[in-house]
Amino acid sequence: MNPESAENTESPESTRGTGSTGSTGSTGKTESNAEYGKKPFRRSRSHFTDRITADGRDGRPVEAGRYRLVVSRACPWAGRALISRRLLGLEDAISLAVTDPIQDDRSWRFTLDPDGRDPVLGIRFLGEAYDARETDYPGGVSVPAIVDVPSGKLVTNDFQRITLDLATEWTALHRPGAPDLYPEPLRDEIDEVMAGIYRDINNGVYRAGFADGQSAYEDAYRALFRRLDQVSRRLADRRYLVGDTLTEADIRLFTTLVRFDAVYHGHFKCNRSKLTEDPVLWAYVRDLYQTPGFGDTVDFDHIKRHYYQVHTGINPTGIVPLGPDLSGWLTAHHREELGGRPFGDGTPPGPVPRSEEVPPAGRP
Repeated sequence: MNPESAENTESPESTRGTGSTGSTGSTGKTESNAEYGKKPFRRSRSHFTDRITADGRDGRPVEAGRYRLVVSRACPWAGRALISRRLLGLEDAISLAVTDPIQDDRSWRFTLDPDGRDPVLGIRFLGEAYDARETDYPGGVSVPAIVDVPSGKLVTNDFQRITLDLATEWTALHRPGAPDLYPEPLRDEIDEVMAGIYRDINNGVYRAGFADGQSAYEDAYRALFRRLDQVSRRLADRRYLVGDTLTEADIRLFTTLVRFDAVYHGHFKCNRSKLTEDPVLWAYVRDLYQTPGFGDTVDFDHIKRHYYQVHTGINPTGIVPLGPDLSGWLTAHHREELGGRPFGDGTPPGPVPRSEEVPPAGRP
């Protein structure tokens, strides 16, 4: 049982307001973007939680080519699915759609594709797949999302469950040598570690960044850095969070840490210290970044433009900072001296498909 199911929630990287459609303002952004930091931050639950399973018990069987994964490279929750898909070698089994990092009031848009339309789904906005599933759906249009290609309908936006199912239900389509990212003997420990990381780190940076008052901000800030210090101590003498191989827990921590100095430290006021100032966490996240399947999914350009240009409530000028310097991501980390086997008895994933490579602007 995933301990996060009680907080099984929608990504904050979503279009909110009256729904997935609406009038376009002069800025081309959602009106709710200006509301960040002006009301209490609360993450809403995922509305569409159908599961894609090996036996199809929920009516959604695992099937190569049937589904399309829609992500934003800016979003840490979508980043989990990107990494899992790469590590497990599911590129040919479930196709990938990457949205523009800048949203407007009609939700995530496919303006990076020719004619602004997803070439497989034939839609301009992810919200169209939500509407195909449920007319006048009133909630946020979030990523990651999995869409059924034949019908064009959204299947799930349950970001907490998507990666666990990729690891455990899609095994028949995993590449030879794929790692076991959620090994059954370690699941209780993985779940416990992930629960604290989710509450205080993954979600904690948002609670700090979108706090509507000093007290709420300070509570989130203190919980965040208490947990980061705890994780740093845990990783001081072990290469990975649980066991001696990569697991789901490392994926979930990585997607927040890789964004920390670029956006959370300044934009979200999580500024007690930078990640680069913690020798353990900085070495750990560089180790992961340099591991095939992790850093090759990260687009720092998308990350910075999304946070600084979309969250107008806390950055009304929309100015995107030029820093930080990214060259350090490729420097030696020496974490291999702690031992560990990144892929267990398996092997690294192959090269990134050419069509999925991160553009040079997003890489160190």
